[in-house]
Amino acid sequence: MTPLERRASFSLAGIFALRMLGLFLVLPVFALEARKYPGGDDPAMVGLAMGIYGLTQAFLQIPFGIASDRLGRKRVIVAGLLVFAAGSLVAAMADSLTGLLVGRALQGAGAVSAAVTALLADQTRDGVRTKAMALVGGSIGLMFALALVLAPLLAALIGLSGLFGLTCALALAGIAVVLWVVPPEPVRHAIAPRGRFAGMAEVWAQPDLRRLNLGVFVLHTVQMAMWVAVPAMLVQAGSPKQEHWHIYLPAVVLSFIVMGGLFAMERAGRLRAALLGAIALVLVVQLGLGAVAASGAVPVLWVMGVLLFVFFCGFNTLEASQPSLVSRMAQAPVRGAALGAYNTLQSLGLFAGGALGGALVQWAGAPVLFGVTSALCVLWLLVSWPLQPVPRQAGGGGH
Repeated sequence: MTPLERRASFSLAGIFALRMLGLFLVLPVFALEARKYPGGDDPAMVGLAMGIYGLTQAFLQIPFGIASDRLGRKRVIVAGLLVFAAGSLVAAMADSLTGLLVGRALQGAGAVSAAVTALLADQTRDGVRTKAMALVGGSIGLMFALALVLAPLLAALIGLSGLFGLTCALALAGIAVVLWVVPPEPVRHAIAPRGRFAGMAEVWAQPDLRRLNLGVFVLHTVQMAMWVAVPAMLVQAGSPKQEHWHIYLPAVVLSFIVMGGLFAMERAGRLRAALLGAIALVLVVQLGLGAVAASGAVPVLWVMGVLLFVFFCGFNTLEASQPSLVSRMAQAPVRGAALGAYNTLQSLGLFAGGALGGALVQWAGAPVLFGVTSALCVLWLLVSWPLQPVPRQAGGGGH
């Protein structure tokens, strides 16, 4: 990487990180904290408030991508982060579940993922783009990990409204990074957009991209759905919510050590095997959590800890390898469209998981929830199995 590419990669990964940290900080404590608000005793509404963010984001991901082609990436990213900060502020000031719902919806409307990813693609050569994308994916995994550790501690100190206030501050910090740290945009984009929707047809015509898009949808559906049930299971296992980080921190740190194996497999050209292995790990965890929930016995803390460690091994591997595979498989002229589609399905997964998790826990209970997430993982593994092995990454262009 040239110094400029390195600066672009780290600063744009930093914007993703600030925004995702703000989002993820709310995730582990939202289901428990939202109960304190008027209307918070309705699990389906709590699930909807958790997931509505993904729905508004999904609708706006591609329009923001198109706007960034026409108006310039940085302008659109700053505008999106301002909307996200405004949503955080609304949620921080909310005094009912409805107010939280409106704030979360507005947060989602600042859908800058596709524009940030497109700017990263503008500023990196094909040969180093995978590394840059993996950096963004890794930063998201790291923030999820950090949030799981910090959220229970912060929630005990400043409550849910304080967490949303912090999210607003992180979004404003992201704007400062865009304005003063990210390198200037190229005068012309390396690839002139050729009608966004022509690109979309090409993206959906490619079987492997369809598989990866389904994959990111299922991953985030499962992630959101399981976190509707996991905090309550940890409480049953005898861990008060302010101590949940005792479980999350070791699970996450150890899983990052395991991540080294992913990059070794990538160098050996075995990324497909790493991807399928990671999906299998997520499936094993869903089956394990389902068995714990269905047994009727009180969950055992060390069993929960082991399951969460295995989940993070799979989750972090997928979060780093899937966007990297998308950016490698999509031909250069449709790369923006491919990443727009990928980000849209990621957002839809976040919505579906929150809504599905809330509804299933309310009407059917946790064992059925994990039965459904397990079935989704089996489907995902079957669909992903025919994925073509990716050729070993050359140093030059990816054409």
